Amino acid sequence: MRVETEQFSNEFLERKDGWPAVRNAFRLPQENVTGLDHDLAYRALSTGKTDLIDLYSTDAEIAFYHLRVLEDDKAFFPKYDAVFLYRLDLETRAPSFIRSLKRLEGQVTAAQMIHMNAASKLDKRSEASVAAAFLGDTLHIRTTLNETTLFSIFLLRTKEHLILVAISLALSMLFAVPLGVLAYNRPRLGQGILAFVAAIYTIPSLALLVFMIPFFGIGTLPAIAALFLYGLLPIVRNTHTGLAGISPALRESAIVLGLSPMARLIKIELPLASPSIAAGIKTAAVINIGTATLGALIGAGGYGQPILTGIRLADNSLILLGAVPAAALALIVQSGFGALERTILPRGLRLKVRS
Repeated sequence: MRVETEQFSNEFLERKDGWPAVRNAFRLPQENVTGLDHDLAYRALSTGKTDLIDLYSTDAEIAFYHLRVLEDDKAFFPKYDAVFLYRLDLETRAPSFIRSLKRLEGQVTAAQMIHMNAASKLDKRSEASVAAAFLGDTLHIRTTLNETTLFSIFLLRTKEHLILVAISLALSMLFAVPLGVLAYNRPRLGQGILAFVAAIYTIPSLALLVFMIPFFGIGTLPAIAALFLYGLLPIVRNTHTGLAGISPALRESAIVLGLSPMARLIKIELPLASPSIAAGIKTAAVINIGTATLGALIGAGGYGQPILTGIRLADNSLILLGAVPAAALALIVQSGFGALERTILPRGLRLKVRS
């Protein structure tokens, strides 16, 4: 059998018992192996985009796609057992919960796991209902399900996404506008400021999110911190550009009138630069709306959560539930800021434009 294309999960490519060790143990010749999200690998295999992937023996797609699983005839792979991982103080805080967990020990066979995976991924049943059915049939534990509708999921994720974008954008505005003013008034320092925010912007968004975890943990805070940093560049740069574009004659007139530097900034310079500043804020807002979807990877929720779940379950409706509102929100914000730019334009400039 000749294998031309191989795509393994990124985790498998890096693990000690992953692809490098497998290639050495079985003396495989393939060199140009690429990474692919595990939940997308079966689609690539079914459409002929790849010939070989790594898999889990309890995946329901094995039987669904009639795949041939290669035998580990050298017993290379160790035995993988599922284990519970919890904080030690949980035993004192919720002993009944620990007792319930221990009742599951040795109760889930590979065949049962395959059946449950098939019910969730192929039959499109909710994971909660599948788990509840297993508990009832196996351990005779009856549970009450709190099933959520797509609309309730949409409302929850919209709230989470708006919180991520609103707080991070407000922080970006709070810091970026003064930095833009400082960059203009202190040209040498300004070059460093512009270079610094530009350097932050070149960091891949997913990497920046991960970098925030050691400082803020998992969840909303690291996502807000990363989005705040991502929103600095457009606002700082546009503030600097707007101030630099003001006519020197207007500045000289303000000086002749005896206005202090602060008064000139507040009464003349910032109003004249406001269209450029508003454009920078608009750009930052649209970028943050799209980038915030990645926050779901670190537990921040938002529209990225249904997208990730939809990819994992091969459920296009869930993917669209996150992707379509995110795109719609970006368009709404862009249109809203377009109207805001026209509103905040100084009256004298509006008259000049109309004439």
